[in-house]
Amino acid sequence: MKALGYISAFLGGAVAGAALGILLAPEAGEDTRNKLSDAVKKFCDKHDIKLTRKQVDELIDDVQDADIA
Repeated sequence: MKALGYISAFLGGAVAGAALGILLAPEAGEDTRNKLSDAVKKFCDKHDIKLTRKQVDELIDDVQDADIA
């Protein structure tokens, strides 16, 4: 149950961070994707959450596809 809280908090932060990142510092898509991917990896390592690289990439795709407005 605690892991679900971490994941929920992460997803909320990821959406907010992605929105702010796109609005304030637009970069090439690949650069932005790499930064998001690294942030997800650091978060998962810090909280001992095991995700494969494919799952991280899918999560980032979902965040990028989210309708933020």
